[in-house]
Amino acid sequence: MIKKSVFHSLDLQKLILILIIGCVSSLFLISIFVLNYVIKEQLTENSLAANQRYASKIAFSTDKYFESMLSELRYSAQIVGQDFSNRQVLKAEVTRLKNQSQKFNSITIVDKNAFILEHSPQTIHVDPKKQYKTSGITEALKLKKTYISSPYKGLSNNLIVLIAQPIFNPQNEFLGIVTGTIYLNKENLVSELLATTYSYKKSYTYVVDNKNKIIFHPDKSRIGDSLKNNTGMQYIRSHSTGKIALVNSKGIENLAGFAAIPSVNWIVVSQQPTLELLSQANSIIVKVTLAMLGFYLLLFIFVWKLSYLISSPLNKLAQMASMLTRPNIDQDIKNIDPWYFEALRFRTALLLSSKHFKDEIAELKQHVNTDPLTGLYNRRGMKLFLNELEATNTPFSVLTLDIDHFKAVNDSYGHDQGDHVLKKLASHMKSNFRQHDVCCRVGGEEFIVFVVHEDPKIAYIAAERLRKTVAQSYIDPIGTITVSIGIASWPQDSENTQDVIKLADQKLYQAKNDGRNCIRSTSSD
Repeated sequence: MIKKSVFHSLDLQKLILILIIGCVSSLFLISIFVLNYVIKEQLTENSLAANQRYASKIAFSTDKYFESMLSELRYSAQIVGQDFSNRQVLKAEVTRLKNQSQKFNSITIVDKNAFILEHSPQTIHVDPKKQYKTSGITEALKLKKTYISSPYKGLSNNLIVLIAQPIFNPQNEFLGIVTGTIYLNKENLVSELLATTYSYKKSYTYVVDNKNKIIFHPDKSRIGDSLKNNTGMQYIRSHSTGKIALVNSKGIENLAGFAAIPSVNWIVVSQQPTLELLSQANSIIVKVTLAMLGFYLLLFIFVWKLSYLISSPLNKLAQMASMLTRPNIDQDIKNIDPWYFEALRFRTALLLSSKHFKDEIAELKQHVNTDPLTGLYNRRGMKLFLNELEATNTPFSVLTLDIDHFKAVNDSYGHDQGDHVLKKLASHMKSNFRQHDVCCRVGGEEFIVFVVHEDPKIAYIAAERLRKTVAQSYIDPIGTITVSIGIASWPQDSENTQDVIKLADQKLYQAKNDGRNCIRSTSSD
């Protein structure tokens, strides 16, 4: 019941607004949801693609750089291999190689027994009588081919990557190795290349070797760390280039692009923390949401105005529907502008309803105020008309008339014939008086006529005309009948209407006493 009463208190405009607000709010929330999804997906895809492109670019440049480094070491190995016993040649070559390109942090020539024969720069302390069996040197001597080590601590106690080329004499006998080192914790051309200032939305780049150890990283404290716990390394190792969402060794989710450096079997990874991207996405979403909010606010204002335009004619017509008894209601209904089809149909239907209602009321009033046998006004109708005459201060005469010897007619011919006589008299009364005069039946054979006039003589003339018409009319099988009439006038005879009616009754009795079929009036006294 409470729900029904709440809904019954809502008008059409409120219902339209509730509907529109519901629809617009749903659309707004769905838009935000879709926008959130699309923006995050797009930013994620852009980040992955940008990081992949960047990693590929860095990997390509680094690969070319390492090919150049290996080529230089290979050339030096050929030079010293032709005169390996000449220490001046060895010294000159390490000096030339170190100073020529600045690609290496240090250069050494090591014989096959792990003794360092020459090195550059000279700031590094080397004992010529000591065998240097570091992991890098030992592995390079063992393999006797091009070798790139994993990070380890070298002679200078720096974390290094060692790049070695084997030295052979013209007889293809293995003599030793020429090595170049890259200090991972110090600036070098390789680190400068990898640590380019380019980044995509705060992404960063690092490099891992073939054993998943970090070789280069913006945070130098991470260099040498193992990435065994990095969830994406297995996938990265199985592809030469690509993009992936991964969780790093610190448990942080990242969006990464990667590419291999074929010459050294390293991997360049460019990645961006997912939370960083999402914070950017949230910032974009907030800005777009505020813009959308402004749009939806304008849309709401437009819909509010439109709902008023739609509901206004229907609301006014609904109000008119509850006031059909009001005077001039039809004109009020016609003044409402039904600018769309349904409102026009509603107005047309309401006008038809108003007409039907008025017809029904008029018919009902007719039944209530009219004598059903004769069609003349009854006492109720007479009273309404009399009140109207008093209210408008209209002069009138009262004619009271009675059928002479009517009881004898009923007794002799029956009540049906008596009713026939009453209807016949009523017909004569309607035809002998004017349209604005009112004829009433107030009893069995008693009638009253109100004649509106400026001169009481008009009433007398009309009464005489009726008396003669009735007396001359033949009613089968009864024959002729007569009427007696009494007349009094307002306000000439009295200012009280009831007193005027009583005076007319007195004159009627006088007419009967004077022999019937005659008229007696107060104006003839």
